[in-house]
Amino acid sequence: MSLEPTDADDRVRCPGRGRPEQPVRGPGGPLLIQDQQLIEKLARFNRERIPERVVHARGAGAFGRLEVTDDVTSYTHAAFLSEVGKRTEAFVRFSTVADSLGGADAVRDPRGFAVKLYTEEGNYDLVGNNTPVFFIRDPLKFPDFIHSQKRDPFTGVQEPDNVWDFWSRSPESTHQVTWLMGDRGIPASYRHMNGFGSHTYLWANAEGRAHWVKYHFTTDQGVRCLTSEEAAELAGRDAGSHQQDLHRAIERGMFPSWTMHVQLMPVEDATSYRFDPFDVTKVWPHADYPLHRVGRLVLDRNPENVFADVEQAAFSPNNFVPGIGPSPDRMLQGRLFAYGDAHRYRLGVNHTQLPVNAPHATTAANNGRDGAMRFDGNGGRAKNYGPDGFGGPVQTGRPLAPGIEVAGTTGAHPPAEHRDDDHFTQAGALYRLMDPAAQARLVANIAGGLSRVSDDGIVERCVAHFHAADTAYGHQVETAVKRLRS
Repeated sequence: MSLEPTDADDRVRCPGRGRPEQPVRGPGGPLLIQDQQLIEKLARFNRERIPERVVHARGAGAFGRLEVTDDVTSYTHAAFLSEVGKRTEAFVRFSTVADSLGGADAVRDPRGFAVKLYTEEGNYDLVGNNTPVFFIRDPLKFPDFIHSQKRDPFTGVQEPDNVWDFWSRSPESTHQVTWLMGDRGIPASYRHMNGFGSHTYLWANAEGRAHWVKYHFTTDQGVRCLTSEEAAELAGRDAGSHQQDLHRAIERGMFPSWTMHVQLMPVEDATSYRFDPFDVTKVWPHADYPLHRVGRLVLDRNPENVFADVEQAAFSPNNFVPGIGPSPDRMLQGRLFAYGDAHRYRLGVNHTQLPVNAPHATTAANNGRDGAMRFDGNGGRAKNYGPDGFGGPVQTGRPLAPGIEVAGTTGAHPPAEHRDDDHFTQAGALYRLMDPAAQARLVANIAGGLSRVSDDGIVERCVAHFHAADTAYGHQVETAVKRLRS
């Protein structure tokens, strides 16, 4: 019997030789690049994501209204605050600050509390947090601060050495660190936390009389917080706990609300006040400037689409209305640029045309034209310059608020130290406001982080800050850290 291969065997073993077989047609046949539906679907899928926010990436939001309950016309001529009972449509976005879009809600982190009011004079954005202070007061340090809190470029995780090293070299952060590491560092839900404008702003009435102002939103549900242990359990069980809590509460008709108050300082007081009133690392004591009730903020409608309304929501503190303006707060001045620029990068120059960002109670009349993603009529045949003789937008020349007097020498200067100023007094006062159990939890939270730091110098600098705030505070932290590191 011959062992030589036959022609038939050769065709089976080497299908590339001889006459090629015909491709299978119909169902089960080959996939070709000419499949337009497949190619378009895959191409679109590759482009569905947009850059996430560098900070405040993970958030939730809802629509509602602000209703004026008290007369404040002697302080501001803002139209949305012009009469008791007046209602203005609002959108509020809550968020964590440091983590990415895929992070968990129940973590120890400040919370964003951003309010957009769709007023008849244009949109007014109030961009704040759930704390009345912040870690730093110089915008030049902000990128460095965020880098210290983000994932390390080598290990890919948040490193205690980075976090505490920055704080140890930024003593002005001691007040906010005391807030963050205390009970209110992990709210039980977005509904159960207060909100603050944090920065100082300017209000002016119809006669031009001006006051510096700070905003407070006090939750009507009561403040509720989670311990570190409760938060760890909740975050592991439900990463979206806070977002779902807000959504479900509104769907059930349990509309969350906040009472809006302001603190008001006559502008002339600022020059003689005992510390810099524009320093965002400090609060104004209520004994000096008590709370004045303004209105009630209610959230009663969930977004129909989270991406359209929450992810694309763009807040910028430079969106003012007549009667309200900025202050010399250095961090605020930096944010007047940074927020809008972040949205131009993420969403494009026409992000203000998106429904969630466009005015609802008026029409924006300007010469803005063109740019990527322009989806309306782009101004049609109207002229796009001014002044013009064809009925285009007219500049009123009316200022939003009185001008701010400035003095000094130009240049890149760090914030000047104010008379009788220090970074620790208010942190110590906050510590002493806590009951012993809350103080113990604060110390345990700080020690838990500091004990993981590898550099003794970082630990010593941080402990020195807490000693400067309050002797007992510093002693308790020092003792707890030594115990955990031994």
